[in-house]
Amino acid sequence: MDTGVSVIGSGQVSGTPDVLRVSLGVEHSAPDVASAVARVGERTDAVMAALRGQGLEESQLATSAVNVFQEYREPDSAPAYRASHTISVETKDLTGFGALLNAAVDAVGNSLSLHGLQFDVEDKTALLAQARELAFEQAKERAGQLAALAGFSLGSVTAIAETYQQEGIPRVRLSASKAAYDSALNITPGDHTVSVSLEVNFSWA
Repeated sequence: MDTGVSVIGSGQVSGTPDVLRVSLGVEHSAPDVASAVARVGERTDAVMAALRGQGLEESQLATSAVNVFQEYREPDSAPAYRASHTISVETKDLTGFGALLNAAVDAVGNSLSLHGLQFDVEDKTALLAQARELAFEQAKERAGQLAALAGFSLGSVTAIAETYQQEGIPRVRLSASKAAYDSALNITPGDHTVSVSLEVNFSWA
């Protein structure tokens, strides 16, 4: 069995977000599956057109999920089927959320729902590099202290395992209705934090 010490170090670095990702839902219920699917497709197209009208490109829009299911109804009630699409929106305009939401609401009214939004850093390379450095320094310091307490000298690194995390994504669901939101709706991005944990194994000198 190898001898030495294994420790975990953590590093956390914050950066300024430069991209906003929004998840919108479009839903419709109908007595049959075909009608539900057809209608939700039309409404999704309407939302996409409204968002393009706000200056978004095709590459910034995507249908990320499609669902169809039978709704629960009381016994002896006529069956109903609900179809839904999830639209993923990505924009560099961090202040334009209200205008985008209003455009989508105007297109389909109460068929729209807001699943969530996330401010993010598109390129995290530099942040991750800094977080790794902090994590390794912390691991080395802890290992050195443990080695001294055990009466050993710290040797070379024999293995490293990395775990990467980022801030949790807030998830909200709001029913949208026409004229419900101010186009100047103020959404503050704050800082985006990435965290790296390193499990580092050191041998004894």
